[in-house]
Amino acid sequence: MSGEGSASSGRLARLLRAGRFVVTSEVVPGRTADPAGVTAQALALIGAADAVNVTDHPGASARMSPVAGAGLVAAAGLEPIVQLTCRDRNRIALTGDLLGAWALGARAVLCLSGDPVRVGDHPDATAVDDLSVLELVSLARRLRDEGRTLSGAEVASPPRFLVGVAEAPLAEGADLQRLEAKADAGAEFVQTQMVFDVEAFAAWADRARARGLLGRLSVLAGVGVPASAGALRTLAERLPGIVVPDAVLERLEAAGPDEQAGEAVRIAADLVRRLRRIEGIAGVHVMGLGRPEAVRRVVEAAGLAPRAAAPAGP
Repeated sequence: MSGEGSASSGRLARLLRAGRFVVTSEVVPGRTADPAGVTAQALALIGAADAVNVTDHPGASARMSPVAGAGLVAAAGLEPIVQLTCRDRNRIALTGDLLGAWALGARAVLCLSGDPVRVGDHPDATAVDDLSVLELVSLARRLRDEGRTLSGAEVASPPRFLVGVAEAPLAEGADLQRLEAKADAGAEFVQTQMVFDVEAFAAWADRARARGLLGRLSVLAGVGVPASAGALRTLAERLPGIVVPDAVLERLEAAGPDEQAGEAVRIAADLVRRLRRIEGIAGVHVMGLGRPEAVRRVVEAAGLAPRAAAPAGP
């Protein structure tokens, strides 16, 4: 992990600094004011993940706030990574949410642009985009390292986030210069789009390593657990950067309708084992696509559960 002298704290930061292979996952707040769903997801992932993303209005659809979700996840006993998108907030609101999320237990932040509003449930909404992702990364870093907002105002007890970004390495036109710019802005870890083509991802990792990026950024390779071959096809069609080899689809289809969910778990566990062997990859980000129990099964099958205690530290 980059920034040995950084002020980042929390379980995930300590594990990465110690060179441990980490596992992250995600909790998706619902379109509800009832906290039970978030709490149940978090409880299902204890022991299977070192930290979990709390998503920020995915698909540009209104849901429970990720800051509230982060508080619920922390209360359940799991470390939250709060996602924040530039789409919905100006710099004032982003600063406030960073302060609030830290106060409620988030110890890492994933800085995102956000899905375009046209794909969501409020297509006539106005996107804010006051800051770019690079500027949001810089804001989180400045709060942590300088204790100041973008206006220069001093912050009492500033948040000390581990700062992360997302990347789709296999998307058409993917550019390592963009990832390098995120590292220059202050990003310390990156979670990637779901990887099904390990050979193509390994080639990307070789290029990133040659640029020194795997030394500067902790790369967590995305691993998806679709419930069926049809679900996997839908993911590949709708999300940029998902490349699915024919052999993966054929393996799912051959399992038959009643066995595809179980076969998807076995495929994902195989992917985790193969990704772990790539030099410089710091961990995996396992996405159950609404099924936290599938995440646990993958982590167990890959020999990565239960998660060990983090090293002591700030």
